[in-house]
Amino acid sequence: MQLLITGGLGYIGSHTVVELLNNNHEVVIVDNLINSKITVLDRLQKITGKKPVFYQIDLLDKTKLDEVFVKHQYDGVIHFAGLKAVGESVQKPLAYYHNNLTGTLHLLQAMQKYSVKNLVFSSSACVYGLPASVPITENFSLHPENPYGQTKAMIEQILQDLAVSNKSFNIAILRYFNPIGAHTSGLIGEDPQGIPNNLAPFVAQVAVGRLAKLSIFGNDYETVDGTAIRDYIHVVDLAIGHIKALEKLNQNPGLVVYNLGTGKGISVLEMVKSFEKASGLTIPYVFAPRRPGDVPVNYAECSKAEKELNWKATKSIDDMCADIWRWQSQNPNGYPDK
Repeated sequence: MQLLITGGLGYIGSHTVVELLNNNHEVVIVDNLINSKITVLDRLQKITGKKPVFYQIDLLDKTKLDEVFVKHQYDGVIHFAGLKAVGESVQKPLAYYHNNLTGTLHLLQAMQKYSVKNLVFSSSACVYGLPASVPITENFSLHPENPYGQTKAMIEQILQDLAVSNKSFNIAILRYFNPIGAHTSGLIGEDPQGIPNNLAPFVAQVAVGRLAKLSIFGNDYETVDGTAIRDYIHVVDLAIGHIKALEKLNQNPGLVVYNLGTGKGISVLEMVKSFEKASGLTIPYVFAPRRPGDVPVNYAECSKAEKELNWKATKSIDDMCADIWRWQSQNPNGYPDK
């Protein structure tokens, strides 16, 4: 298949592009490089031996996006592009609503105009907000707690309405839990701008000396060691989930929704200890007060994806930490600017 990948040079997008190329799909990437680096393109070629077509385009630029649809015939789209920092979304809600919603609407309008009817959408477990219980299933009600999560939930609603209005569309909504890890080559990985918002890159940057110590928010939860429990999934397992979702769309299912996680909870301290084992280093940390909105335990029920997509996460927390360390130790400052 020939596929359009929005945000294809980002963290999850780049790992998915590797899996697509290795499965002999043709890939066209559009990315505005706000949260990614052009050097990723060369590394994708180094890993796969293939160089995807790339356009530096913002989805807000409707004219240029239209040109990308004129130049190529697509069998489907995987939509990763979007602003994604929870904290920043609270500070800049209008920017998040404008970018994520308007960009998606432009994409959907172009798909409809050029009769591209298969879409995989990159959603998030944050659409669930503070769940009443765990594990979280796909039929839980959605109560996002921040503007970023709201944009994901709003786009999901737009996609549901589109699927009702136009039965020729086939759409897979994938709700990710906590993606971490890196490609086993060490060539691509997570490279957040500024101080990381998420645990794994924060730990990795402490390990290479970019940050002095890790702050662990809350050590008084009713969990195995007092720290919060999350469902960490290896980014390559997640990428393979997108391949499986594309295969599902070829069966014309209409709109389908899947959680992608491991179905297992790992505490913050367990994750830190696993990283220490992988790196051979001691990670200095301090406990800080709980953050508003954080829940003690959060993990997925993934049996629907296993049954309907024939997909299941296979990599352990030790695999994830080993791959993070390989990436970060080989790229202590992240991707170089080109």
